[in-house]
Amino acid sequence: MSKPVRQFIHTRSASIIASTAVAAACLTMFVIPGCASSPSSSPYAPLTESQRDPARAQRLTLEATEFIDSDPEQAEKLLREALTFDLYHGPAHNNLGAIFLQQGLLFEAAGEFEWARKLMPGHPDPRLNLALTLEQAGRTDEAIATYATALEVYPEHLPTMQALSRLRIMTGRTADTGSEPTLAFMLDQIALRGESDHWKSWARVQRLEFD
Repeated sequence: MSKPVRQFIHTRSASIIASTAVAAACLTMFVIPGCASSPSSSPYAPLTESQRDPARAQRLTLEATEFIDSDPEQAEKLLREALTFDLYHGPAHNNLGAIFLQQGLLFEAAGEFEWARKLMPGHPDPRLNLALTLEQAGRTDEAIATYATALEVYPEHLPTMQALSRLRIMTGRTADTGSEPTLAFMLDQIALRGESDHWKSWARVQRLEFD
């Protein structure tokens, strides 16, 4: 599997979410009592509202993105530190999951992506990353269903279209079910907007088989 990247380059890479002001704005709504229903198996101890420091967690998460490729051990350390300041900082969970996925720690990766998915319900990346993890674990049906949820929150999300169409074709699941965009539509979008010439060429070749 390719190493995690800050932007999507290859569909088998986990997506890294930069802890920018945009991400922070998206997260303001998640600091609510309902967060208490988050997984109880977390290794992190939740802080009281007065102890939390979301701004520091954001800074540490942003700093960690600089080490994802060059020093994942340092990135993991920074992300864990970020979560000690704000357990509910979704990008930190997502990016920590990406490190675990790169290391082949699928159970740990899935746990972090689940946290991120719940904390960022309108963001497709944690859903895509969770689907990648399920796919690597051989749980194809669950992976396809999870890819579909990423498209539910972001219908035009090209990296998910690439990952989902590739998996469906690779496993012979070419019949449309109605739960996600048609395979033909996704291939057309990839052929037009693919993230690389390789993806565009791949989609065109696959699309010909449906004509």
